[in-house]
Amino acid sequence: MPVNNPKPDEAELFMLAARRQDPLTARLSRFPWWVLGLVVIGIWTIYIVSVKDTYREAFAFIWDGIGVTITTAIAAYAVALVLGLVAGLGRISNNVFIRNFFTLYVELIRGIPMLVVIFYIALVGVPAAVELMNGLGQWLISIGLGGIGELLTGIDNQGVPMTLRAVISLSVTYGAFQAEIFRAGIQSIGRGQMEAARSLGMSYWQAMRYIILPQAVRNVLPALGNDFIAMVKDSSLVSVLAVRDITQVARLYAGRTFRFPEAYTVLAVLYLTMTIILSLFVKLLEKRFFKNEQQQQST
Repeated sequence: MPVNNPKPDEAELFMLAARRQDPLTARLSRFPWWVLGLVVIGIWTIYIVSVKDTYREAFAFIWDGIGVTITTAIAAYAVALVLGLVAGLGRISNNVFIRNFFTLYVELIRGIPMLVVIFYIALVGVPAAVELMNGLGQWLISIGLGGIGELLTGIDNQGVPMTLRAVISLSVTYGAFQAEIFRAGIQSIGRGQMEAARSLGMSYWQAMRYIILPQAVRNVLPALGNDFIAMVKDSSLVSVLAVRDITQVARLYAGRTFRFPEAYTVLAVLYLTMTIILSLFVKLLEKRFFKNEQQQQST
């Protein structure tokens, strides 16, 4: 009785065709041609900045805001990491109130556009918090705690800088996103490890600290790195609060000189340079962790 051989699918046909290619063609097909595009953009930018005075002036003017952009992104990301870890643990808590509270926080932030959240926290949330602290200070003064009370009543809404409001806004926003990353990372660890740790006499928090979280953080590290890259790009939104980051400085330069091509070309290249450098760093970390995991599995 004849045997019907199954027809090869498209993936197998592609692999067979790739094997028939000569080594040079195969290497050319695998070469990352998109890198050449980035190199061309970089060479072109260096050329026009060094040759054209208008671009050189725009670069020198906009570069002054790079420090604000970097410090704002790093500070906001550091706070968001802590907030995201706490919210992620709260999302998987057995306590009904804690679980629902942090779920509400995550859903609220993820359901509102980031720009609206920035406006609301900076212009509504911070003044409300200042007013609450002033009221708390007055109450502390009334019960005889004048030192702390006077400190709280001395806080003025106008004295809270917009840079700090921007950091708070970005931290609260990205804290919700990172809460989901941490939650997924923790839940990716098998329940058996928690049960084994508890059977050895560890408390829930000891098992979470020494057994679960180290593995979860290692699993979600690439996602956290990509989140930081997104934070650097989204930090441009704080320019709506008149924070003098590179986006705001570029807008001021363009509005003053009407040199829009120069201003926004330099701005785009600066963001592209930062994101490419960070992307390469994240890929390097991924390769290193993957190599370490392979070594641990082999031993």
